[in-house]
Amino acid sequence: MDRVFIIAEIGHNANGDIDNAKKLIDMAVECGCDAVKFQKRTIDVVYTKEYLESPRESPWGTTQREQKEQLEFSRSEYSQIDMYCKKRGIEWFASAWDIGSQLFLRGFNLKYNKIASAMLTNIPLLEMVAEERKLTFISTGMSNFGDIDKAVSIFELVRCPFILMHCVAAYPCNKEDLNLLCIKTIRDRYGCAVGYSGHEVSPRPSVTAVTLGAIAIERHITLDRAMYGSDQAASLEKRGLQIMVDSIRELPTILGDGVKRILPEELGMMEKLRYW
Repeated sequence: MDRVFIIAEIGHNANGDIDNAKKLIDMAVECGCDAVKFQKRTIDVVYTKEYLESPRESPWGTTQREQKEQLEFSRSEYSQIDMYCKKRGIEWFASAWDIGSQLFLRGFNLKYNKIASAMLTNIPLLEMVAEERKLTFISTGMSNFGDIDKAVSIFELVRCPFILMHCVAAYPCNKEDLNLLCIKTIRDRYGCAVGYSGHEVSPRPSVTAVTLGAIAIERHITLDRAMYGSDQAASLEKRGLQIMVDSIRELPTILGDGVKRILPEELGMMEKLRYW
């Protein structure tokens, strides 16, 4: 990648509303992101019957099932998302939470794959994703090095390109828990490209992550943090996203090349101020 790859994670923050999804895609495009990402689940596979029947108050009902079903887009809606992203000139992809969902996503000929932190230990899913040999972003939240070692070995075995994403799976994540130096730790251990998937409320840690070597940044985005949804509070609204993207894009200019030199603009000041 010639520059930092910035992923706007829509996830379920559209609340199952295709118009909200399009607004979030517009937001990502207008702020200069490289891709938007969703999440795809087959809820009867990912969750137990008992869990789905358990209580949960939401705008759509009083059970977990009613809430989960509302958040999932249909094939027709994903077709609209696919067409809309093509129209707006931005890539889209999704993290599958089960094998059926990964098969579903294959129907859209996507450029990238994503392994969510929760799926890092799902070996059959990892093997299925790796066999596609698409660049895969692998989040490492709620995992130890043993878990990551196994995942990396699966992708290396079939020579599937991947980027390990340092991640802390707390929503939102406290700044004292971000541990951004893990970016270097992960890079040194695996000798691979490393990115950062953040869930904090500020855009600043993502910018810091790039100065530490992250080549990909993933952040949840939202139309309004006050909207219903467990990820909304850990997401960036448009102003925060714009600040983050602009700051990351400016970094190569600000950091320079590390060569110490006297600039032409300094020569006049030398004549004026160095009088001895």
